[in-house]
Amino acid sequence: MRDLLVVGGGPIGLATALYAVRAGLDVTVREPRSGVIDKACGEGLMPGAVAALDDLGVRLHGTPITGIRYLDSHRHVDAEFTAGTGMGVRRTELHAALLERLRATAVRVVESPVAHLEDRGDHVLVDGELVRHVIAADGLHSTVRRLTGLDAPRSQSRSPSRRYGQRVHVACPPWTSLVEVHWAACGEAYVTPVGPGEVGVAVLSAQRRPFEELLESFPLVRERIAGRSRSSVRGAGPLRQRSRRRVQGRVLLVGDAAGYVDALTGEGLAIGMAQAAAAVDAVVCGDPAAYEQAWRRIRRRHDALTLGLVTATRLSVVRRGLVPAARVAPAVFRAAVNQLARPA
Repeated sequence: MRDLLVVGGGPIGLATALYAVRAGLDVTVREPRSGVIDKACGEGLMPGAVAALDDLGVRLHGTPITGIRYLDSHRHVDAEFTAGTGMGVRRTELHAALLERLRATAVRVVESPVAHLEDRGDHVLVDGELVRHVIAADGLHSTVRRLTGLDAPRSQSRSPSRRYGQRVHVACPPWTSLVEVHWAACGEAYVTPVGPGEVGVAVLSAQRRPFEELLESFPLVRERIAGRSRSSVRGAGPLRQRSRRRVQGRVLLVGDAAGYVDALTGEGLAIGMAQAAAAVDAVVCGDPAAYEQAWRRIRRRHDALTLGLVTATRLSVVRRGLVPAARVAPAVFRAAVNQLARPA
């Protein structure tokens, strides 16, 4: 009987497996897709994520990111990182680096989806295989979350919290070492340097409209990338997913499977990796239930700042006043960004 089955072979799942190997666990990864997996995301790693990946021996070749810049059509405000340097790196390059690191271990990756899961008290039965614990990192629409009954009920109303993301890569030299977050009535546009001649542009919005239509709301971005060659658009959503709990017996949820909230300053991977480390610690200690409290502690910083910001900016008056307010109190803005940027 293996100690641990990790469900999901994306960045958080692979990081979970690496933490488990370091802890001396016998672990297998289940992921139905083969090779490197792309996904629509901002592709900016905060200093906390860069530090965590380095600690796992994952070597990345990306573009340094020195802070966050918020902009509207008239003004901007910057927050430089104080706890290290972030990194802009394509999602595919990040995944490839994690796969390379995992291949140096004895971990087996099984290309198969999970169809049946049953917690039997002292072990978990997964498609006929007995394992002691399961950590699910299978994304926004987690199969394990559904099979364990941990999906939170969805509101029947058309809530503005149900947002969607779209991303393209643009052949354009970065004009700044900052991640730019452009604010408009329809949502936000994130511009991230991911290479010496390339930027990623991601748009998050509650409006399900084509990328080009949404881009019209961000004239500064549109002008910067006009005439430049672009990749095809990749999308994801709805982004807001919730779980009732993060632990069900011997099954634990990490990353987006545990519940997603918009990461307005790019700290999503850092949070997911901190969750992965905490979940493995709980398994090693033989106390899976302890992970629930650890999860709440890890999310506390994020929820207090980012979730509050997302909720507040649903009001148009708040959204219009966000950048001016940050300019009036730049120290507060910098402190908020660096609270999220620092290692967990």
